[in-house]
Amino acid sequence: MQYRSLGRTGIKVSPYALGALMFATQVGNPDPQDSVRVIHKALDAGVNLIDTSDAYGDSEEVVGRALTGRRDTVVLATKFSRPTGTDPNQQGTSRRWIMTAIEDSLRRLRTDHIDLYQVHRLDPDTDIEETLSALTDLIRAGKVRAIGSSNTPAGDIVEAQTIAERRGLARFRTEQSPYSILNRGIENEVLPTAQRYGMGTLVWGPLGQGMLTGRVRKGEQNDLRRAHLFRHLTDVRRIDVVERLVPLAEEVGVPLTHLAMAFAIAHPGVTSALLGARTLDQLDGLLDGVDVALSDDVLDRIDEIVPPGTDVTRLDQAYVPPALIEPALRRRPVDERRAA
Repeated sequence: MQYRSLGRTGIKVSPYALGALMFATQVGNPDPQDSVRVIHKALDAGVNLIDTSDAYGDSEEVVGRALTGRRDTVVLATKFSRPTGTDPNQQGTSRRWIMTAIEDSLRRLRTDHIDLYQVHRLDPDTDIEETLSALTDLIRAGKVRAIGSSNTPAGDIVEAQTIAERRGLARFRTEQSPYSILNRGIENEVLPTAQRYGMGTLVWGPLGQGMLTGRVRKGEQNDLRRAHLFRHLTDVRRIDVVERLVPLAEEVGVPLTHLAMAFAIAHPGVTSALLGARTLDQLDGLLDGVDVALSDDVLDRIDEIVPPGTDVTRLDQAYVPPALIEPALRRRPVDERRAA
């Protein structure tokens, strides 16, 4: 395993990281002990970065159990800000919630510090200076080693970096965004911006949320048990791209999953790609491709299939800015429209 620098933190991480959403018993593997075995297998193979979130059900608890006796060799990352209860203050990026959320995560993860504490999604109702100030205090208290953002537009990354520098606060050292052959939108601005500020980048969904496993094919009886959750699994445009990638992977002599993972970590702005393995078989299959490196010719051919900086379609789980969700942010009041 060839380790990489996590931005300018000085922390070394594996190019494959372990995403822990599938360890939540409610949405992933219902057997916590089986998930512990998956985590141990990944660690034994050299994977040293595990990423979870307080919004992933009981994922933090499962990870904490697995790291008993092995915590010191793991770069442990978790996230906060998404709702964890019905109380409107059990979410967001206010100082009030951050100070509660960190203690809850530390308890569930059975540790006294988080190596990388990430804002799952920035909260437009909270001043970024308040968020950075609270996170800076956590670093000074020794509860957090580094902080990062997630699903953040390039403009917000720049704003956060500027305010941190101006106010003498800790700055985001990493960004976590979706990235795969099917979703290359972050190549436009997010990856170049992160590189400009020396940030490490963790990418999720390198297998296109299951599309790049090759399990969903045109004209075949497909395993679509999750189609009611993820509409992109039945999107004809994405399936058409998969049909063009399958013969390319065969020509290269690797499974489609290996082609997809190798593509994700080939970008110089990407530090690690998150594996969403739920079972030992899935993990073994992905780890077998950790040394696959794609030639420039193969990358050029992928560019022909999905041009750089483009998304075939937007992921169901992708971040959508408030201005696109709330009509009131796009429309002047009726009286002003009449006056115009």
